[in-house]
Amino acid sequence: MVWDKKHTSMVLAGSIAIAMLAGCNKGNETASPPAPGAPTAPSATPSGGAVPLAFVTNNASDYWTIAHKGVDAASKELPNVNVQFVMPADGTAATQKSDVDDLLAKGVKGIAISPVDPNNQIQMLNDVAKKTILITQDSDAATSDRVCYIGTDNHAAGLMAGGLIKEAIPQGGKIMMFVGARDAQNAKDRETGIRDALKGSNITVVDVRTDDADHAKAKSNVADALVKTPDLACLVGLWSYNGPAILNAVKDAHKVGQVKIVCFDEEDETLAGVKDGSIYATVVQQPYQFGYQGVKLLNDLVAGKKDGIPAGKQIFIPTQAIKKDNVDDFQVKLNKLRGR
Repeated sequence: MVWDKKHTSMVLAGSIAIAMLAGCNKGNETASPPAPGAPTAPSATPSGGAVPLAFVTNNASDYWTIAHKGVDAASKELPNVNVQFVMPADGTAATQKSDVDDLLAKGVKGIAISPVDPNNQIQMLNDVAKKTILITQDSDAATSDRVCYIGTDNHAAGLMAGGLIKEAIPQGGKIMMFVGARDAQNAKDRETGIRDALKGSNITVVDVRTDDADHAKAKSNVADALVKTPDLACLVGLWSYNGPAILNAVKDAHKVGQVKIVCFDEEDETLAGVKDGSIYATVVQQPYQFGYQGVKLLNDLVAGKKDGIPAGKQIFIPTQAIKKDNVDDFQVKLNKLRGR
């Protein structure tokens, strides 16, 4: 799976509903997600002289289906581009590098990437930046030579999640966090934001467990935690699939309601859990805008237009807290975006 902490914010137009539906109203058709690792062309057929661009995720998750919609919408508005959408099959840095190498060999003029392991991929990203225009999305690598970052202010998102944790367990208690890769910038910033929000409270972070984007391991991590630390008051999932993994493990342990859950993103199981009360809340991003604005920015940069880049080289897209009282409204808007 948002996230420098001192940054320059960009004010973006509209609420989630407006942002999402604006994209939908520009010809965004329903499409099945691409096979993991497989580049896919946009829905519109590009002209022979189309500029080749690429959007690369950090794992194969349903979360990225929404970003794919944004990529497709921007592609339809920009018939001069041909965008390949790539999801590394196993969510590893090695596979991601291999996918990027393939794209470079094909001569892409710009890449928007969510680095799997930014700290250890700086040299790789710098090498890519020497060969093509590089921006990051979803997860940043601020010390690399990337031109700009588009995505969530993940520290702010962590602060939001921390506030929700305090609401969920007002008397305090022990919590544990779960994530695919703790070194990913979005994970680091979310964790830091949560810890900052919990300062001075009676809430203790017992551990942060990683799963390397292995969904089975994500669930087993939670199951193990519930056995070894039976007095956990709240479980926190930092990446999109962690929410459903936590929920399923809590159900298996017959602790629904007893152990509170706070997570990120809008997977169907997560929203269903929020609706029935088994998940207290989830912090949702706008991956549609990552895709839509990422392609637009790459197209401008290829054309030599740099006026869309703020001084801080970060474009932040707002997050929203989804709880039982607003989940139905959010689901309606999300389903329209997905074409359901």
